[in-house]
Amino acid sequence: MLLRLHVTPKRCIGCRTCELACAFSHSVTLHPSKSRVFVHKCGDEVFIPMVCLQCDEAACVMACPVEALTRNEQTGAVEVNDEKCVRCMACVAACPFGNMHYDEVKVKVIKCDLCGGDPLCAKFCPTQTLEYKS
Repeated sequence: MLLRLHVTPKRCIGCRTCELACAFSHSVTLHPSKSRVFVHKCGDEVFIPMVCLQCDEAACVMACPVEALTRNEQTGAVEVNDEKCVRCMACVAACPFGNMHYDEVKVKVIKCDLCGGDPLCAKFCPTQTLEYKS
C-alpha cells in the first residue's frame, strides 16, 4: 500500500520547520529557499504549506514532451529524470498548484520527491500538519 503526504492546513502554526527539513535534505545549506515545500501566510494567523501532492493524473507528467517525469512505484513520488529533462519547463507551467520549480543555480527542474519514501517535512512537523500515511 502506497503512502501519501497528507496536508491539514488548519494545524499549521507557521513555524516553517518543514521548509528547513526539506532544505537540509536537498541541499548542503540550511536555507529555506532550497526547500521544495513552502509555507504561505494568508492573513494574520493562517498558514498553508504548499507541497507537491503527487497527483494521480499529474499535469506535469502529461506536459513533459520527453517523458522525463515518471512515478516511482515504490514511493509514489513523481520524479524528474535529469538525464532526460530538456529544461523546457512545460511541467513548471502545467502544475496547477505551482509546486514545480526551476533551480537556476543547479540548472534543473526540482519538485518534491518524498525524500525517497521518508519525507523529512512530515517527520519534523511539530503539529502533524504534514503526515506521510495511507
